[in-house]
Amino acid sequence: MSATPVLYLSHGAPPLADDATWTRQLADWSAGLPKPKAILVISAHWEEAPLTLGATTRVPLVYDFWGFPERYYRVTYPAPGAPELAAKVRKLLHSPGTGVHEAPDRGLDHGAYVPLMEMYPDADVPVLQVSMPSLDPHELFELGRKLKPLRDEGVLIVGSGFFTHNLSALRQVGGTDGQPPLWSAEFDQWGAERLHAGDVDALLDFQRKAPAAGLAHPRIEHFAPLFVTLGAGVDDAAPRTVIDGYWYGLAKRSVQLG
Repeated sequence: MSATPVLYLSHGAPPLADDATWTRQLADWSAGLPKPKAILVISAHWEEAPLTLGATTRVPLVYDFWGFPERYYRVTYPAPGAPELAAKVRKLLHSPGTGVHEAPDRGLDHGAYVPLMEMYPDADVPVLQVSMPSLDPHELFELGRKLKPLRDEGVLIVGSGFFTHNLSALRQVGGTDGQPPLWSAEFDQWGAERLHAGDVDALLDFQRKAPAAGLAHPRIEHFAPLFVTLGAGVDDAAPRTVIDGYWYGLAKRSVQLG
């Protein structure tokens, strides 16, 4: 049995569900993957140290966004909890002086459930979300490397962020058909080239090496899940871009290893 692939995806805001192109791309992507036994999600929207496990039973979603129509706050995604996966994560990550914490009441945030609703709409795959304990690229890469054995057990590891993410700089972008701002396009092109080349060192040092890095990611939490993905796919061939293009000027590049 070959290892389950590992993904980094740009997850979009709740209105992603209204974008026919993007939702089809996500559905087509999952249709080409082996059905996972469980899904482990590392989202840009949960930073907590030490690393913390989310709920392992069905609890309400985390509607961690503001100013949207009421219908987006009524969405549900009743995926089963994943207590067995949680136990495996504890075993892989626990070490002297490094604990793994629990947040039994924390449901999936929109970085997890928004894309999963399109990829696995039946909500029949157990899902576990874990926090990002750091934004340090090397620490997150090492986290992914430690989680890598889960792929041999049918677990789909998903880093969920956004390939470029600067909402305050997008005020002049008119809509989904508008040209992306130069900073987003330059960063996306650089990232695509480094991914295609398998240049993990450059990606880990993107804040110094990438063009427009400070504009593309004034804070790096949406790029950071990529490093977990790269760590979990450390022995695979270079990442393959599955989705590209832009959404309201943001690069929605999403990649697969394995």
